[in-house]
Amino acid sequence: MTIAVQPPTLARTSDPEQILNAVAPSIEHLTVNILDGGTLWEREIALLLRDNTMVRNMAERILGQAVAYTVCAMENPTVHLGVGELVDIGVHQLILDTPVYFALCKVHNGGRYKHHAPFIQRRSDGLCLHTADFLAADGWDVDEELWTIDGANCSPCDSKVPDSH
Repeated sequence: MTIAVQPPTLARTSDPEQILNAVAPSIEHLTVNILDGGTLWEREIALLLRDNTMVRNMAERILGQAVAYTVCAMENPTVHLGVGELVDIGVHQLILDTPVYFALCKVHNGGRYKHHAPFIQRRSDGLCLHTADFLAADGWDVDEELWTIDGANCSPCDSKVPDSH
């Protein structure tokens, strides 16, 4: 009798708020500023609201999809993924808060920095919609409106730069 053993799957939640908050212990830099009382989720929402004209609900939706995309891109480095302009606002927020982004890289990218290497021209090859499908297949809740609003117009990131998105 032959028994096929499958490797265990990575047990993780697909809740972006929980995932973002869970990297707090991995923050090594500027902890007084970053961890000064609130959760990382609340911090990133506050920064999005400070720097963009949007209501809280939209900031939460954008950040949720940005966390899902960023973690999925880190955990699936051989899959070319990209976001539209709207979700990219949240991705840029995560990258700009470097202590938080470094912690995400530490936890979800094996400690390696995940580069952001955009082209100048936006792509119009449907990668944004493919990414939404990939996120859903990977177990994430996809906010279809945020992905389809940009349709085929996707962020112009270079998949050929080592470990970039």
